[in-house]
Amino acid sequence: MTATHTRPADTAKQEWATGLTAFAAVMLFLVGLLDLFRGIMAIAEDDIFLTTRNYVFEFDLTGWGWIHLALGVVAVIVSIGLLRPATWARVLGVAIAGLVIIANFLSLPYYPVWSVVMIAISAFIIWALCVVQRGNLYDLSEERPL
Repeated sequence: MTATHTRPADTAKQEWATGLTAFAAVMLFLVGLLDLFRGIMAIAEDDIFLTTRNYVFEFDLTGWGWIHLALGVVAVIVSIGLLRPATWARVLGVAIAGLVIIANFLSLPYYPVWSVVMIAISAFIIWALCVVQRGNLYDLSEERPL
């Protein structure tokens, strides 16, 4: 008589890890898309942005637009790569989220509330990508075993 033992703890860890990675992928996609739109608005010199005089990190609004546009495009591409358990996507996801935090910190005077929101979302992305161990991930692009 042989008994088959399953390890439900590993399955629970895999489910948790996969869920966090999916969360990070979706949030990074949204951050990238919103940064892309923000970049387009700044390049078009929309009057929605606040202009502050005598700010230490003062750049032209069009320059900020190009920075946010580039970060948004890269974030969207990396978020698609996060749907597979690829180490390069996790490393780039953390790096891009970190750059988004820096860019939004430096552009606080131009759009303060939204910059704080983007900083918080990017911090959650970094946390979700760093807390998951690589061996616990399912491939999100394929069906999981039941």
